[in-house]
Amino acid sequence: MTASSAQARAHPNIALVKYWGNVNDALRLPANPSISITLDGVSTLTRVCFDSTLSADQFFLNEQSRSGPALERVSNHLDLIRDLSGETRNATVRSENTFPAGAGIASSASAFAALTLAACKAADLMLDERALSRVARQGSGSAARSLYGGFVELHAGHNDEACYAEQLAPEHHWPLRDIIVIIDTTHKVTGSTSGHHSSWTSPFQAPRVADASRRASICREAIRTRDFKVLAEIAELDSNMMHAVMLTSTPPLLYWNPTTLSVMQTVSVLRQEGCEVFYTIDAGPNVHCITTQQDETTVQGALKTLTGVKDILRCGVGGSPTLL
Repeated sequence: MTASSAQARAHPNIALVKYWGNVNDALRLPANPSISITLDGVSTLTRVCFDSTLSADQFFLNEQSRSGPALERVSNHLDLIRDLSGETRNATVRSENTFPAGAGIASSASAFAALTLAACKAADLMLDERALSRVARQGSGSAARSLYGGFVELHAGHNDEACYAEQLAPEHHWPLRDIIVIIDTTHKVTGSTSGHHSSWTSPFQAPRVADASRRASICREAIRTRDFKVLAEIAELDSNMMHAVMLTSTPPLLYWNPTTLSVMQTVSVLRQEGCEVFYTIDAGPNVHCITTQQDETTVQGALKTLTGVKDILRCGVGGSPTLL
């Protein structure tokens, strides 16, 4: 057989309890547990074709050929799947995002979830969901969570077997809305991989990690009982703690800009006025504003008028990735 291929679509996720820092960078073993919401309305579509006529792997992102670190990262992940499956052929990978990549909207999560699913299928590698999440984690830590829909937890641990993702609740459990405020679509200068490594230079990282299990427990219970007030408090606290680590790392990482702060302040005012809404921010300037169906229109209306806002994406709670 000259070639075999498969195609998969996966969704990004937004972490409520953040993954930031590894105990093992090579295996991407997270230092603390993380909990996220898988998002609908935005996705990555990836096709993998193993082909015996290829002399090297090829990677196309949004129809543009990529080389250097981007291709290397994809090839390394394919190597992992080739080692597990016995596949020996090189591959062409074609990936398309429906949202900005590298801007703090978890593009690596959906990208490596889709790549894992498609490559395993094309290589005829049959794995259960837990094993698939562990493979995806080695491409991008947050990709393990995008292997599931709904509300998802990635467990922390000191070995590969302990660090897997599992679903806490399905997508229909709580119909929350994520209003993503797009402030900057350019690819961030310092990526998350470098940030994970430098996090340990911050004096705040060790206490943040030590307290993470407590925050995860509160978040887990808030999701189970659909307690928006508690979820808002713990998610904003966790987001602020991660960015405090970034700001105090060496070198410091400052992803926020004036519009980021304006969105954060507006969300606080809306909440004081009675809206159910809170913010959470990944490694980038763009802001996720989590709200309810009841308050979605009010929140979006207030945010879209702010100076510096380029676009607004509206997402609900999304499902698991699919093979196409």
